[in-house]
Amino acid sequence: MPPAKHKPKPADSATQRGASKPRSAPLRQDKPRQSKPRGAAKPRAQKARQDRLQEDQLKDDEVRQRKPQADENPPKQKAPAEAAPEAIGHAGSPPPEAAEPGPALSPEEAERARKKYLLRRFWISGRGYWGLHGDRLAWPLTIGLLTLICVNVGFQYGINRWNRAIFDAIEQRDAHTVYWLSGIFLPLVAGSISLVVAQVYLRMTMQRRWRSWLTTAVIQRWLASGRYYQLNLVKGDHANPEARLTEDLRIATESPVDFIAGVLNAFLSASTFIVVLWTIGGALSFTLGGSTITVPGFLVVTAVIYAAITSTSMFAIGRRFVQLSEDKNQAEAEFRYVLTRVRENGESIALLGGEEEENAGIDRTFAGVLGRWARLTGQHMRTALVSQGSSLFAPVVPVLLCAPKFLDGSMSLGQVMQAASAFAIVQGAFGWLVDNYPRLADWNASAHRIASLMMSLDGLERAEENDKLGRIQRGETEDGAMLSLNDLSVTLDDGTAVVKETEVMIEPGERVLVSGESGSGKSTLVRAIAGLWPWGSGSVDFHPGKRLFMLPQRPYIPSGTLRRATAYPAAADNWKTKEIDAALDKVGLSYLKDRLEEEAPWDQTLSGGEKQRLAFARLLLHAPDIVVLDEATSALDEKSQDKMMRTVIKELPQVTIISVAHRAELEAFHTRKITLERRQDGARLVSDVELAPKKRARGLLQRALWGSGGNGSKG
Repeated sequence: MPPAKHKPKPADSATQRGASKPRSAPLRQDKPRQSKPRGAAKPRAQKARQDRLQEDQLKDDEVRQRKPQADENPPKQKAPAEAAPEAIGHAGSPPPEAAEPGPALSPEEAERARKKYLLRRFWISGRGYWGLHGDRLAWPLTIGLLTLICVNVGFQYGINRWNRAIFDAIEQRDAHTVYWLSGIFLPLVAGSISLVVAQVYLRMTMQRRWRSWLTTAVIQRWLASGRYYQLNLVKGDHANPEARLTEDLRIATESPVDFIAGVLNAFLSASTFIVVLWTIGGALSFTLGGSTITVPGFLVVTAVIYAAITSTSMFAIGRRFVQLSEDKNQAEAEFRYVLTRVRENGESIALLGGEEEENAGIDRTFAGVLGRWARLTGQHMRTALVSQGSSLFAPVVPVLLCAPKFLDGSMSLGQVMQAASAFAIVQGAFGWLVDNYPRLADWNASAHRIASLMMSLDGLERAEENDKLGRIQRGETEDGAMLSLNDLSVTLDDGTAVVKETEVMIEPGERVLVSGESGSGKSTLVRAIAGLWPWGSGSVDFHPGKRLFMLPQRPYIPSGTLRRATAYPAAADNWKTKEIDAALDKVGLSYLKDRLEEEAPWDQTLSGGEKQRLAFARLLLHAPDIVVLDEATSALDEKSQDKMMRTVIKELPQVTIISVAHRAELEAFHTRKITLERRQDGARLVSDVELAPKKRARGLLQRALWGSGGNGSKG
């Protein structure tokens, strides 16, 4: 059969995939529910079902009343609710060019170059928050935060001056001044506290909105064009993306705001109070070896030397902090993944009695977490030694340095206390890195992990836009064909052939069975048809405007009510209750109708066969033009499988079916069979035959017992 001519289409992924998805539905906004005791779950579900039936009846009445006016004034569709402004990310910009380390670099140099680029890659996306497509409040929040930091430094200087005045008044026993200064202390403190509280609000608001914006942007790219699935098929540092999109992205967006605010505050504080130290301390003269040595601004010199010693010590003992933090975060992500796997596959593990083996595997993974945590603990201990020592010495050093001048009368008590306060502030500013180095290392590790995920998404996105990498084209058929595979070859991302040069044309209403031994590439071919497998050559063309629906071997059951699970991937209120009830009846799940509004862990509650029946109920509701069954009846017995197939053919007589299955009994429900044969250079299509209608086994047995003309009635 000659293939349909291929009409090339633009490589816009949204346009290509639009024909292969059920039409979208407006989102349903659930009403808040009041919590009730666990025992009331079933009555609540029944009440919700009754309410839903009443609501459907009211809708029917309203439609009947408005029907004569429908043509004149069609009702406007309610627009879907818009997302919060801070939750809108922009993912439309093209990915940056790939930055590969040069071949002349050693492995160590190449790794350093890669990690350096990772930070740059994070900022390429992160800085978009302040760009044209960023958050409208990004710059107001940033400017407001910086302004408050500057004003707060002014209040710190005012409190420092107050310290000098109060101690001078105490030294001079000036009661009036002491009382007056005591009165203005409260406004100073209230102003400083108000500024700090406002800083916290602006800082955390900016962190929240930045995280929301970047998370939304990355998730949009992750979900686009099936990339979340394709990441499992390609090499790269993108394991455990769920941990990167949650914990790592949170740290990666929170810490930079804290760092910028901290650095600015430290710089302004150091600049302001260095002047105070230089003015108050003046020069220090001492005799050494018969010579008089004068040190101008000795308090400033001491503060700089002191900070240099502590910072150098921190760099020396904390040089492996970044790597250890990254290793610890990766181990934590792997540990969460192992526990998630046990929860998701709890039934299989319990049936096989694999608790002991799972426990051993969890122990091994957790031992890795503890080992990396122990190495990180050593780093924290060494940094705590420097940090704690610095905090204890900082208040004492200026007092000891100013004591000679106070004793000889050249410095007042107020000046000594002002110098001590200013020295502590300057030392705190200089020692900011000492106190925040562990957090800086943690941010570095998290930014690396989220940037690695971004780079993997970049690679997939570039592959979608670059024909040289071997992409399966998607277009529209001609001459009325429902689907055509034109010289289709499916490969791995490294070029290894899986399916080779397949030519198939499928007409509307045909029911095609794809067979072949295990490993011959049947499921891979199905993924290529669905658009999930992008690598290869040739084209997959669909009839324009037709919708594709997939029924995988393991149907996905979302969380929430059974109504939502049945309607998925459309909104739960796209169908009336009686329509969903009818679909459940047809697939043999009528006993679940009363639990339609019940929220339960349906993925764990339903058996494998019930999940596949539920998938067929979805199929009946969505009524697509073409459906792909990938071992969709493998969990059903032969009788139930026959019922499902007869139901689909009866309810959707015009639907085009492509089935991938091993059971020979399914041939009776198909009009055509194509066979793939595994070969060394990739599987090939070796057979394409029309299937003659076959009588069922029961009919053959009855004719053998009663004769071809006998009465087959039961006695």
